[in-house]
Amino acid sequence: MLLLIVGCEVAFWVLVVAGLLARYPLRAPRAGGALLAAVPLVDLVLLVATALHLRAGAEATPAHALAAIYLGFTLAYGRRLVAWADVRFAHRFAGGPAPARLHGRAHTRRCWGDVLRTLLSALVAAGLLAAGQHWIGDPARTAALDRFLPLLGVVCAVELVWAVSYTLWPKTAPRPAAPAGRWS
Repeated sequence: MLLLIVGCEVAFWVLVVAGLLARYPLRAPRAGGALLAAVPLVDLVLLVATALHLRAGAEATPAHALAAIYLGFTLAYGRRLVAWADVRFAHRFAGGPAPARLHGRAHTRRCWGDVLRTLLSALVAAGLLAAGQHWIGDPARTAALDRFLPLLGVVCAVELVWAVSYTLWPKTAPRPAAPAGRWS
């Protein structure tokens, strides 16, 4: 099961990079778009494989819980990760603008958006864990999934503390470099 999760993570990034390479250096935007559109299929494969594995009688392991967490993360953050990579590929290969660096309130807003994304990710993962337990209907076989619910709460709390810290102490823009002078 763990190998399937790793394989899906690799497939996610292979599709993203292949889509962006097709879109920009190879100048095939339709092919690139098709490859990027296939990225969610990786999540679907993982979801179905995990459910079938459990339904076939496997005892739930931390790997099954990790699959739920992975699915929650990619649902909440996947589009943003692809957009992040797209901006960098566009800048590097298509003369697009440099990626913006956020400071001050804009950075603080992004941190609070991350709180919401992380909460969505945790809710999806918790929902998948609960759905798996309900579907299997054997608490003894799915007990390992329960141990991951507190972890989801800790991740959400850390994200919240991070956003509060940037609200109280906003990230400031770097100071421009001093001109090269006689003593530098």
